[in-house]
Amino acid sequence: MRLDINLATRPYEDAREFWMRWGLIVGVLGVLTLALLVFAVRGWTEAGRDRHEIARLQAEIAKRDQERSQAQGYLDQAVNRSTRDQSQFLNGLIQRKAFSWTRVFEDLERVMPSDLHVASLRPEMNEQGQMQLDMKVIGDNRSGVVELVHRMEGSKHFQQAQLVDETQEADHGIVASVISIYVPDSPEKSGK
Repeated sequence: MRLDINLATRPYEDAREFWMRWGLIVGVLGVLTLALLVFAVRGWTEAGRDRHEIARLQAEIAKRDQERSQAQGYLDQAVNRSTRDQSQFLNGLIQRKAFSWTRVFEDLERVMPSDLHVASLRPEMNEQGQMQLDMKVIGDNRSGVVELVHRMEGSKHFQQAQLVDETQEADHGIVASVISIYVPDSPEKSGK
């Protein structure tokens, strides 16, 4: 018996090798897809928890804002206005009295480069109730002023230090304005 096989119409294929190669690639991609899907679902559930926490905090903030507006409305009444004004005046006096010039100059001494000196220093409360220092410093060159701002940024007592203005004067060298938020030590930390 004679078999005629025409290899041109049906060439031999090794299907086992094909499925071993591509099956492995498809399997790895499937595992990777499953891992990414698990990661996405976990992120989505965590984001849901965060959304609930944000909503809770926003509700709490709204409640506090409402309480504050009610208290402000109570203080704005004509009967209570004098008490409010007197209270604000006394609180301002207490804040000014609590300001320690000695402590400010001690903290400035730690950050002040040797080629600079303070020409003027003006403390004032900003809108957020923080003590803001507005100072003019005099030095030989600009590098000392830049060094002062960098040192203030690295200090725990001075925050948001900025070089606001600088002018070159023939008799003084450079005169610069620097502002910074001053954060004194709390009374517990300072030993009082």
